[in-house]
Amino acid sequence: MGPRVDWSQLPTELWSKIGKYLDNHIDVLRFRSVCESFHSSIPPSSLPNSPSFPLQIPHPIHTSLNTHLTQSTIYLIETADASSNSNLASLAPSSSTKGWLIKVQESKNQPFSLLSPISDRKLVYPPSSDNTSRMLLNLLDYRIIELCKSYTIEKITRFSSSVRKVVFYPNSPWTCVEDCVSCCIFQEGKLGIMKHGDGKWKLVDDKNFYYDDVIVFKGQFYVTDKWGTISWIDVSSLKLIQFSPPLCGFGNKKHLVESCGSLYVVDRYYESNENMRANYVRRQRDRDEVVESFKIYKLDEEWGTWVDVKNLSDRAFILGQSCNFSVSTKELIGYEGNCIYYRDIFNVRMYNLDDHRITTVDFNPCIDKTLWCHAPWLRCWSRPSN
Repeated sequence: MGPRVDWSQLPTELWSKIGKYLDNHIDVLRFRSVCESFHSSIPPSSLPNSPSFPLQIPHPIHTSLNTHLTQSTIYLIETADASSNSNLASLAPSSSTKGWLIKVQESKNQPFSLLSPISDRKLVYPPSSDNTSRMLLNLLDYRIIELCKSYTIEKITRFSSSVRKVVFYPNSPWTCVEDCVSCCIFQEGKLGIMKHGDGKWKLVDDKNFYYDDVIVFKGQFYVTDKWGTISWIDVSSLKLIQFSPPLCGFGNKKHLVESCGSLYVVDRYYESNENMRANYVRRQRDRDEVVESFKIYKLDEEWGTWVDVKNLSDRAFILGQSCNFSVSTKELIGYEGNCIYYRDIFNVRMYNLDDHRITTVDFNPCIDKTLWCHAPWLRCWSRPSN
């Protein structure tokens, strides 16, 4: 170990350059709370013309109408000192060194809403006597890590949605909204893209209606089709560049997941007598199908080959309604390693790669309660009771 460095002695002009590498609001907030020098070196939150959500965009189908792109953020919350929080210690004494996943959604009618990271179900906690649940917490007592962002397009009608998945990039406090691009997969499997300011969505590949998933990976949009072939999108030319060989998995749906810097495909199998899809377009409501199993493949970028993954070790894959991501279960309460978490039409399920069993996940109600204990750092309010 070398001698300790007094960072306060760094030249003042370096702090603004360091601060501009922070790409999310929480890191900017924590940076500015360290000392007066840090506080004055970068703006309080973002550039005046950075993306602000909900973001108004043209509707993908009804071109004469506008809709809104809504942003949600998934955080890992840990206590900096578990002994300093009596509520946390009493609710989870055996797991006080671990943290919680929460999903925070920005909306027009309410500044923030808390959601389940897997099911997107709104988390509701009984209000206090004055019909609110507002509390204040010191951010210095908590370690808050942004894991990923997810996006949804506002429905025009209550029962219809024309988009299965949407992603948005780039997006940081120092991003100009004019530089941002949205990419979506329509329900029928078409691939669409729209730059900010465009009047309508454009099809990237109008001959292929078999796209299953899209994510942002290493600063690019990556998509997979039903055969597991991954391509990235050249936004300037709106062309697809093949990135991987076909996987040729026989599952019913392919999911893209980034984990520890590598790209994975999770192949989902539905209960059926057929191994391959006879009619892709007909399968529009994935949650109505009963999952039978999953298979996981890792892309070896150096050799351009697929590796069959049998064990995720302590990591778990989350296949959410609007985004997929991986987590280390050593840091989390209520999650098991070497498992895939997903939602069917009614419940959150867990698929264990060890024994290939599927079980219904019933998170302990106290976990949801502890999430509300942490909600106030986002200045969340519960709705008044009826």
